[in-house]
Amino acid sequence: MSNQTAIAIFKAQKGYSRLFTAGLINGIGDRFTSVAVLALVLQLTGSGMAVGISLGVRLLPYLFLAPLGGVLGSKFPRKYIMIATDVLRVPVALTFLWVDGEDKLWLLYIASFLLAAGEAIYSPVRKSSIPLLVTKDSLLTVNGLEQLMSGCVLILGALSGGVVSMWFGPEAAFVMNAISFMVAALLIYGIDIPQNTNRVNEDKRKIGSPDKLKTKVDRQQKTSKTRALWILISGSITLQVIFGYELLVPMLNGLDNVLISVYAVQEFEAGDIGVGAFYAALGIGLSLSFFAGRYVTKGLLGVAIGGLMIDDFLLMSISVSNHFTMVFMLYILLSFAGGTGNACLDTLVMRETPSAMQPVIFGLLSAVGNTLLGLSMLVAGWLLEWMEPRALGFAGGAGFSIIAILLAGYALIRSKKSGEFTAPWKVF
Repeated sequence: MSNQTAIAIFKAQKGYSRLFTAGLINGIGDRFTSVAVLALVLQLTGSGMAVGISLGVRLLPYLFLAPLGGVLGSKFPRKYIMIATDVLRVPVALTFLWVDGEDKLWLLYIASFLLAAGEAIYSPVRKSSIPLLVTKDSLLTVNGLEQLMSGCVLILGALSGGVVSMWFGPEAAFVMNAISFMVAALLIYGIDIPQNTNRVNEDKRKIGSPDKLKTKVDRQQKTSKTRALWILISGSITLQVIFGYELLVPMLNGLDNVLISVYAVQEFEAGDIGVGAFYAALGIGLSLSFFAGRYVTKGLLGVAIGGLMIDDFLLMSISVSNHFTMVFMLYILLSFAGGTGNACLDTLVMRETPSAMQPVIFGLLSAVGNTLLGLSMLVAGWLLEWMEPRALGFAGGAGFSIIAILLAGYALIRSKKSGEFTAPWKVF
């Protein structure tokens, strides 16, 4: 992966360049609201529980609506689904303007839930549109660009969102988010996204015996969608490990998502700027992870699992550090490892899954991961009422090593039984 390759993709794939720009603008606006909401909740309540609730309600809608988004994406034009969800979120984004006291927190929670509901439908539809706009050979590069986009969103959205919230008040951030939804919808309107593809040879791909895969994929056309989905997942150790990843990792990621704001506001007393700075550090790491792609050509699953081991060390280091600058740097490294792993996992899903089924697969992954992440945030908020933030962070960090060992062990055991591959670090 290289800068030149990325530029070539933008020039050759105009549809993806518009999708990328829309995602960037949409994400920055949404991050403005996220930072403003977190700071507002802490100012009004000073409660870790309230922070956990405000973050958790943004992820709980994924349980039901992300699969719905996947189903809609397989039945209706994906472009118009994304446009509709953007436009409908405009009035919701402006609802935060009426939250002016602790007695209005219920309105903040409802608006956060509705914004998340739109994103839950939007996200799997957008992600499943990517393989329809770019070539198969550029998938890893494009997924690296997606991490770069997420990094830019955090850098520009979180840091500038903190500044805007501090200087002009959270109201300005909420208005800018509403505007960003409209701009993103206009950009997506100009994209021609095919509803279906005829890339039969690309769809008939999976680890293991090619003949076995072709038989199973062909059989999918004659069975129910549920049966076809079961055939797909049961025949791919890679997809099984990825689903395991989405079941286990979010349980600990929720702790980190709550703690990053608590660290900034309560441990370092840095206020809005501190929250924005730490999220910007995550953005820098995600942006840098794009350049790591040039060194990752094989063993994508092993890279993702290895990243969990690195996360373990970094999170425990963050929990014991008393220096703001050091924590800032550690968050960069943490996000770098996570972004590299996420690009690898998304690429594997796109390679393993027929294009017609990708909205459903991404919808399920989004539902599982984000729902568990939301529940984890709620639990984290409750635990903060009983535990010191640093102790909770240290315990959460240690858990990533356990998850990495479990996933690697499962992949090794299953590979020995099936004979499909020898080790997770040798996959693709």
